[in-house]
Amino acid sequence: MQFIPNSPHKKAMLQDLTLHDINDLFSDIPKDLQIDNLNLPPGQNQQDVEEQMRLLAKKNTSFCEMPSFLGGGYQPHYIPAAVKSVISRSEFYTAYTPYQPETSQGFLQAIFEYQSMMAELTGMDISNASLYDGATALGEAALMSMRVTKKKTFVIPKNISWEKKSILQNYTKGAGITIKEIAYDKKTGTIDLAELKSTLDANTAGCYIENPNFFGVFENQVDEIQSLLQNNHSLFVVGVDPISLGICKSPGHYGADIVIGEGKNLGNPLDFGGSTLGIFTCKNEFLRQIPGRIIGMTKDQQGKRAFCMTMQTREQHIRREKATSNICTNEGLCMLATASYLSWLGGKGLQELSEKNFERAQHLEKQITKIPGYTKVFSGVHFNEFVIHLPHATKVHQHLLHHGMQGGLLLESWYPDLKDCMLFGVTELHSEENMTRLVSLLKEVT
Repeated sequence: MQFIPNSPHKKAMLQDLTLHDINDLFSDIPKDLQIDNLNLPPGQNQQDVEEQMRLLAKKNTSFCEMPSFLGGGYQPHYIPAAVKSVISRSEFYTAYTPYQPETSQGFLQAIFEYQSMMAELTGMDISNASLYDGATALGEAALMSMRVTKKKTFVIPKNISWEKKSILQNYTKGAGITIKEIAYDKKTGTIDLAELKSTLDANTAGCYIENPNFFGVFENQVDEIQSLLQNNHSLFVVGVDPISLGICKSPGHYGADIVIGEGKNLGNPLDFGGSTLGIFTCKNEFLRQIPGRIIGMTKDQQGKRAFCMTMQTREQHIRREKATSNICTNEGLCMLATASYLSWLGGKGLQELSEKNFERAQHLEKQITKIPGYTKVFSGVHFNEFVIHLPHATKVHQHLLHHGMQGGLLLESWYPDLKDCMLFGVTELHSEENMTRLVSLLKEVT
């Protein structure tokens, strides 16, 4: 059959579907939601489109032109040329998982190496081939906690981003999971352990914490939290900034059952927020419940090393009711960038990078708090992000933008109790000159 739209084929297809008109295909959509046409501009030729794209691109401002100290998760990190070279190769230039192992051994091995690195980095037994992003990984962790424990309540702290909370609600609504939030300590910025104790009950499937959390503060009571959850027969889910693990104890070493995180900072550019990489690792006993897919190493008929999809628990591959997730696509190209990046860094390199991020944040925080009226909000130890209370935060924000610099994230819209507070983020890309200029501009407002 020629797949070219024409009247005879259209008429025959409608007859086979027992329909009279093509609009009958949309009869399930309420009339008040249907539209007659889309308000789209007229088409343009290729040359005009390219010129329009160039004009749009000129409106963008890079980190080099406008240094950004915006906290909240996604931050600029140096990406070596080796990473860009690897992911640009035609053999790898795809975002999808290969389904033909006999022709995709290189890509499958790259995923296998990525899984090995993630398992080692988080201190867990197994890793999947990656998920869409850190937020969807949280949704999958909540669903997995329910499957493992057969319980219907999932606990989260208030010191995580509003975006993750929204996506978590979307993921768990259909499954009937109740989300409970617990407060954070207003002095330290860490989880309120007393409220966690009172919130846990016989129906708690699991609890999620971030280490460091959204405010950049390290949770210093992880052993106590793990003990509470273990005694309650609930799963301990930990979210991490993978770069912090260069100097921090991995979650697997303090008893986490599931470890998730956002891997975008590992060799992937900001690119207006996407695409991203969801890290998902867990204990071996939960192997059959992990979402996504796992690449394994085996031998072919000649006894040579080979790689294949060991697990692909997706509804297209197995019975729908047995699937752990209906979203199993791994972020192949982002995963490859992360594997290349970590290979380039090595263990010592990751440690040095982590130390540099930590030290620069400590240095900047001390310089900012020397300015009259600028105070650190939380006393807890922070990694490369920290919250500062300052006079007239919106005015400061506008002043910085006017002088070609992006300040910290304004928190009041999502945390009303943090009025006039900014969440600053610092990485190895923030030079001493950048930080000195930021402090100077902050002083001008006072």
